[in-house]
Amino acid sequence: MSTAEATNEAASSSSSDDPRERILSAAGEEFAERGFEATTVRHICLAAGVNVASVNYYFGDKQRLYHETVRQAHQQLVAQVPLSPWPVGTPARDRLRGFIGNVLERMLGFGRPRWQNRLMLREVLQPTEACRDLVDDYIRPQFNRLISILDELASGQLEQPQLRRVAMSIFGQMFVYRAADDVVGMLIPADERDALHTPVPLADHITHYALAALGLAIPLTTPESRA
Repeated sequence: MSTAEATNEAASSSSSDDPRERILSAAGEEFAERGFEATTVRHICLAAGVNVASVNYYFGDKQRLYHETVRQAHQQLVAQVPLSPWPVGTPARDRLRGFIGNVLERMLGFGRPRWQNRLMLREVLQPTEACRDLVDDYIRPQFNRLISILDELASGQLEQPQLRRVAMSIFGQMFVYRAADDVVGMLIPADERDALHTPVPLADHITHYALAALGLAIPLTTPESRA
C-alpha cells in the first residue's frame, strides 16, 4: 500500500470531526506500527488530515501525544471487554476464571490485532516512560486484584512474595499466547490450535492449572482432569 493510499485509508476510517480525536487515532496506528522513535509528527498529521502545528496545539509535543495515545489505548481495550462486576458472594474460583477469561479475551478475542493491542504489546516489550503510567493506571490494579483472589483461595497461607510469583505465572501463561503468537503457531498443530488455543478453553486450562498449583483442583495427570 502506498503512503497516499494508507493516508486516505486512515483518514476515511476516522469518523470524528474532532481534530484532536483524529490525531489520537492516527498516532495510535503510527506508533503501533513504527514505534515512538521512528514515527514523525508529520506522518501523524498527514494521516489525520491536520496541519503539523496541531500536535503542539492539542498535546504540547510528540512525547505527550505518545503518553496520551498509550493511555487511550488501554482505556479502549478495557471498554471493549470490561470485567463485569461480580455479585456478592461469588466464589473465588469463579472470580479467578472470570478474571483470566477477561484478560485473555482482551489479548486474543479480536482476531486480527487492533492498534490498541499492538501498541500496548510494543510498550510492554520495549518500555518507554509511558510504561510507568501504563503499569500504575492499568496493569497494577489488575495484578493486585488477581493477588487478592489468590490470597482468598490460599486462605491466607501464602506470603506476599509467593502470591506475586503465582500471579506472575498466571500472567505469563496468558501473555505468551499474545506476545509469541507466531511461535505458538509454529509449535502447535493447526487443528489443535483452532480447538484449544482460543480464549475460552485457554481460560479453563490456566484456571485449572492455577487451582491445581494451590492444591484446590485435581492434578492434570488424573483421568478426571482430562475428561
